[in-house]
Amino acid sequence: MTAAVDTSVSRDYHELEAEAALRLLATDSVSGLSSEAAMAILARTGPNSLPEAVRAGVLVRLLRQVHNPLIYVLLAAGAVTAVLGEYVDSSVIFGVVVVNAVIGFIQESKAEAELAGLRSMVRTQARVVRDGRERSVPSEVLVPGDLVRLEAGDKIPADLRLTHSIGLRVDESALTGESEPVEKQVDSLPAALPVADRRNMGYSGTLVTSGSGTGVVCATGTATQLGEIHRLIGAAQTLATPLTAKLAGFSRLLTVAILALAAVTFTIGLLRGHDAVATFTAAVALAVGAIPEGLPAAVTVTLAIGVARMARRRAVIRRLPTVETLGSTTVICTDKTGTLTENQMTVQAIWTPGARYEVSGSGYAPAGAVHDGSGSAVGTEHDRALHWTLLAGAVCSDANVTGHEGEWSVIGDPTEGAMLVAAAKAGLDADAARADLPRVATIPFSSERQFMATAHRRGDGHRLVLVKGAVERLVERCGTQMDADGAVRPLDHLAVTGAAADLADRGLRVLATAVRPATGPETSDWGDLDEDALDGLVLTGLQAMLDPPREAAASAVAACRSAGISVKMITGDHAATAAAIARKVGLLADGDGAVLTGAELAALPDDAVVHAVQRTAVFARVAPDQKLRLVAALQESGHVVAMTGDGVNDAPALRQAGIGVAMGASGTDVAKEAADMVLTDDDFATVEAAVEEGRGVFDNLTKFITWTLPTNLGEGLVILAAILFGAALPILPSQILWINMTTAVALGLMLAFEPKEPGIMTRPPRRPGQPLLTGAILFRTALVSVLLVAGSWWLFNWELANGAGIAEARTAAVNVFVTVEAFYLFSCRSLTRSAWRIGLFSNRWIIVGLAVQAAAQLAITYTPAMNAVFETAPIGPDVWLRILLIAAVTSLVVAVEKRIQNRRTERLGASVPTT
Repeated sequence: MTAAVDTSVSRDYHELEAEAALRLLATDSVSGLSSEAAMAILARTGPNSLPEAVRAGVLVRLLRQVHNPLIYVLLAAGAVTAVLGEYVDSSVIFGVVVVNAVIGFIQESKAEAELAGLRSMVRTQARVVRDGRERSVPSEVLVPGDLVRLEAGDKIPADLRLTHSIGLRVDESALTGESEPVEKQVDSLPAALPVADRRNMGYSGTLVTSGSGTGVVCATGTATQLGEIHRLIGAAQTLATPLTAKLAGFSRLLTVAILALAAVTFTIGLLRGHDAVATFTAAVALAVGAIPEGLPAAVTVTLAIGVARMARRRAVIRRLPTVETLGSTTVICTDKTGTLTENQMTVQAIWTPGARYEVSGSGYAPAGAVHDGSGSAVGTEHDRALHWTLLAGAVCSDANVTGHEGEWSVIGDPTEGAMLVAAAKAGLDADAARADLPRVATIPFSSERQFMATAHRRGDGHRLVLVKGAVERLVERCGTQMDADGAVRPLDHLAVTGAAADLADRGLRVLATAVRPATGPETSDWGDLDEDALDGLVLTGLQAMLDPPREAAASAVAACRSAGISVKMITGDHAATAAAIARKVGLLADGDGAVLTGAELAALPDDAVVHAVQRTAVFARVAPDQKLRLVAALQESGHVVAMTGDGVNDAPALRQAGIGVAMGASGTDVAKEAADMVLTDDDFATVEAAVEEGRGVFDNLTKFITWTLPTNLGEGLVILAAILFGAALPILPSQILWINMTTAVALGLMLAFEPKEPGIMTRPPRRPGQPLLTGAILFRTALVSVLLVAGSWWLFNWELANGAGIAEARTAAVNVFVTVEAFYLFSCRSLTRSAWRIGLFSNRWIIVGLAVQAAAQLAITYTPAMNAVFETAPIGPDVWLRILLIAAVTSLVVAVEKRIQNRRTERLGASVPTT
């Protein structure tokens, strides 16, 4: 019999009747599979688990840190210097590579250790019927054909075709984005339905919130909907970040330029009749000088500092280069449920026949109050209709709200949890009310009746019936309504339906409450409760609720827009709910209902999707593969896309996006695994903070590159000048390495601590195609390089002409480079503003770095041991005065150039820095 079991993907089973599904899966509706049959199927289908994510080994992860063209240049330089016998120089270069790789490796390993693995999403116990007996087994051993029992609180262990349901409601928000639990049914459904509407199916990884049921397993492991998303994650491309792409291009350009310049130097030397070995040594010195050895370390340290700053703002970075990507972001695609909203249903308004109330506070925390029309907080004592409305919501309920260390959660249906919290805000103790009114009978909620009713025994022995449900269903059964004083009068149908419509127009879900007055004393059928006995109810009021936006969501969206970043909502929830939240957070204007649904999106060709995604801000009822399609369409248009989300359904798009941002507290393990960054507070506002930090990181990297390149170019050009003029080298290879490494560490790295400049979040994002080195940076680099070459060449020859030895002259040239770099560092603290406007002590690390560099220069100039190693010699005070004069002139020229550039930018009306 087991050979007939169908193990195809579960998406086909919703269109079958339950009996047909059981026959197709060769199982029995009462006794389930036999143990022998289950073992045979398990051997054929494999365990009910997702493939373990492949983890790179230690060696691979270490090598990944040096997989960069700039590192290759350094490795080549180290190898050449080693071949030439310059072992000190070679060791320094290789040391830079090792330090850079170790820092990146440690950061990546720390982030991986903080995040859970993918497979924990489905690691549960399941209650299964085999051999006619119910037993608990690990979910990994479930097979198609197994009968699984479900109760409130269970995590569904596999994809099921439901065969039995009693008030079964399932939270599918992690899979579909649906913000409210879905009521399940058993009847067959049309074939052409999206996953979110297949109400006779239970999906792996989703949570039962209320009721009970039974389902037959129709798919396990990779054949489940969760497995399909796992496949999409694997298919999504992991794109290079803007930073890595720009650095790769810069490194290739630099490699070509260095090799070309070295070849020209060697050729010129030979043509002038110089010794071939000496000329080759000079060409190598030029190459060593032109390589910015400190750049890889500066990039790593600057990104690591960005990671630390983001961690303080509750964002965990998993891969270093993605720190900067947020600074390049042009579009943020965000999920709704749990990202823009709290994923906690909250009663926001209450209507009674005599009054309207607003409810403050959000989520399941009982903080807040019920406010009357004047804004005053009120209790239930002055309005009996309000009292009975809240009592019915709290007592006609199976939910409970619990709190632990300030964190509140609901056990059961979120809608019922919202009503419990609303009652608490008005001072009504639900536990005490339930104790005073013990329940004796229940009519559970169902999609057919659309209400729930409970019968309770009062202290005087009489019976009381409380009802809550859809407005239209309760209005049908109510002939009267309750006034504030408790009096009953005829029902005003127009007033009730009008109030419900007004609340629904606000995007709120509206439920009505009613009560049946106490009947006579206890009888033999006292505990019976049927629907026929519910006619003649008294309507007490309406409660309107919503999964509310996060407190800072609207301001964060506004901040992103002021920074030139588009924000788009992509959700699996209903269009009306999505539009309501979008209006609250500022994504849609009042009266604007422009929402594109998944069904409409599916009907569009690819080229139309590219245009639609540009002009639409809200996408609703979107499937996981459609989220992936939308992100890819934005990337096709040249955008750098950040995608936020917390559900399993978000994971493929998180992987595809330029940077995936997962929610840490409420997010699923799958989402965290696919993301580049995890927000520990689940707050969309943290995304805006991360964008700000990312922009600061890129600014500081740009400042470092602007500061270091003139030195490297100047060192190369001064070597070339010596070859051209047949003169002695003004600086030696070992001295070049000293300059590059000490200044990079003591001076350049201090720019990584530079605070963010004012207005960083009021300028548009950088254009995705904008090169790392803009025209302004290239011009300034050339200008400072020329000044360095001219100053060092002049001072080197001046010292020789005035009786100094070659060692003293070279020492003077070395100190020209270092001192000019120190002066130029202040200019590079801002690429557009004057150094004086920044404030001398706004970055105290600069002062520390200057002190360290000054001590190092005094050591290389005046200590005999370092004189011997680096072929330097002491110099007099008059030489220092000339060095300071060259540095001061260079700073003055740069300040004038910066002012001219700023004025030019202002004339052109540019709104972004020239860099």
